[in-house]
Amino acid sequence: MISATPTPLLPPSPRLRGSRLSPTAASCLPDTGTGPPLTAGTDQQRSGPVEQEDAGTGTVSSPPRPTSAPQRASSQLSRWSRARALRSGRRLVRGSAAVSVPTKSPPPSSSSYSQEEVAAKTVTAEEDGDGDEAVAAGANTIYMVSDGTGWTLEHSVNAVLGQFEHCLVDRRCATNTHLFSGVDEIDNLIEIVKQAAKEGALLLYTLADPSMAEATKKACDLWGVPSTDVLRPTIEAIASHIGVAPSGIPRSSASRKGQLSEDYFERIEAIDFTIKQDDGAQPKNLARAHIVLVGVSRTGKTPLSIYLAQKGYKVANVPIVMGIDLPKALFEIDPDKIFGLTINPVVLQAIRKARANTLGFHAQNSNYAEMEHVRQELDHANQIFARHPIWPVIQVTGKAIEETAAVIVRIYHDRKQKCSMPRISKRY
Repeated sequence: MISATPTPLLPPSPRLRGSRLSPTAASCLPDTGTGPPLTAGTDQQRSGPVEQEDAGTGTVSSPPRPTSAPQRASSQLSRWSRARALRSGRRLVRGSAAVSVPTKSPPPSSSSYSQEEVAAKTVTAEEDGDGDEAVAAGANTIYMVSDGTGWTLEHSVNAVLGQFEHCLVDRRCATNTHLFSGVDEIDNLIEIVKQAAKEGALLLYTLADPSMAEATKKACDLWGVPSTDVLRPTIEAIASHIGVAPSGIPRSSASRKGQLSEDYFERIEAIDFTIKQDDGAQPKNLARAHIVLVGVSRTGKTPLSIYLAQKGYKVANVPIVMGIDLPKALFEIDPDKIFGLTINPVVLQAIRKARANTLGFHAQNSNYAEMEHVRQELDHANQIFARHPIWPVIQVTGKAIEETAAVIVRIYHDRKQKCSMPRISKRY
């Protein structure tokens, strides 16, 4: 018997399946309207009875379809889908679409993937599945695909989503983002694209390997998935500017993992120093710090310190507490490295109440979260800042840690490079 091979340029049509697909499944397998040619025998075997046209009425009637085993999906993607749904708090519904991640062979070693190869792997991934798929339903979905940690892509997307806060706050355009990091095989890539087609997701990717980026574009075009290469325009612009071709090797690639750099050890040292200097510990070491943060409790000194330490800065933080003098060493170090932190009292009270509940003590046992006490502490801190106008005072209310850190780093480097700075107390 002669069996027909589907054209490699088109994914197989849902109408070629023996079982009727649910609406969810149909979105996974886009109907192109033109299926590959089949012989008469093959059509009966794969699709069951063919729809017949009544010559008298011109209507089309469909004979009963034979019952077939439900399509199965890969257990790996099922775990991915469930984990993503649990993180985003979305409801899971059951779907019958079949998708699978082939893990039998690594991606080809050629420099690029043709559309035929992409389509062939798509067909293989479709036919090898063996598990039920959990399909998350609800909000707009954005898939982020990276061949490394995904840090660049994740932060870029979060920055862009900040432009839509007016819509996201009241949930009129709720959005869920899902990060797929370490994607370096074409098989896994095709699987993710298929899942994106099923969920109607936007797919954004940062793939250093040009062949992987091109394969992603072709697969998304094939399955009708809207996509954008976030990294490529910047790579091409820099390559054109400096006149050097990019390597195309992901940072996570084994071929790029040589000896540990000096920067790596400096970051490790900075993190170790910052942890030991948390909450005013060991004030004798304040002179060794690059940055010293000063503020009342719950103004974000510790998480801000750790974030800066990961960038290689040695950071110490000193709490301001009424009735307790600040360490003398604080006033003996270079004042250019000291930064004050302040916050709105209403916000600070809410944070402290949450902290008190977490620690298990109540308002009657402490005035820690009382508004009067909160205002007194902030006033006390402002008096200290006023006596030291050279300390920049940063308002952290409503700011992300990254935003506050960016302000501190900018001022730090401006002062280090002896740029002109106003010698007055300034709130940022």
